[in-house]
Amino acid sequence: MHRSFKSALGGAIIALAFANHVEAATVTTTFTVSANVTSLCEVSALPMLFGNYGGVLNQTTSALTVSCTNGTPYNVGLNQGLYGASTTTRQMKAAGSAALLNYSLFQNAGYTINWDDVAPGWVSGTGTGAPQLLTVYGQIPAGQFSTPDAYSDTITVTVNF
Repeated sequence: MHRSFKSALGGAIIALAFANHVEAATVTTTFTVSANVTSLCEVSALPMLFGNYGGVLNQTTSALTVSCTNGTPYNVGLNQGLYGASTTTRQMKAAGSAALLNYSLFQNAGYTINWDDVAPGWVSGTGTGAPQLLTVYGQIPAGQFSTPDAYSDTITVTVNF
């Protein structure tokens, strides 16, 4: 009987060991990750400084920086300013009087393509995600003999995208 008790006891110990042993289990699931990339543009501008004007042709430049999300088409327009009747007749006003000084803004270094605020006179591009530099070419024509004073105007830059 001694042997059967040992056998029975050994079997019981093994059975208890298996009963208390829990096998590891794994469960899985999934979840969705999503985002919407929206079209976005930003623009900044440097002042256009003509310096002194003495009746002779005066040309200078300014710079616009346009930053649009990659692949975003955009158009950049320049309005007529505060004192011009249109984008082809822009004018600066004297600080101390009503005197005006005519000037023009162009898209090209040849000073032949007016920069407008509507198609086809605006500048078009496609965003890359990085800042893109656009040059504005300014010109005061010769032959204006305005009152000596400091002249200025404010141009609004519009980016449509």
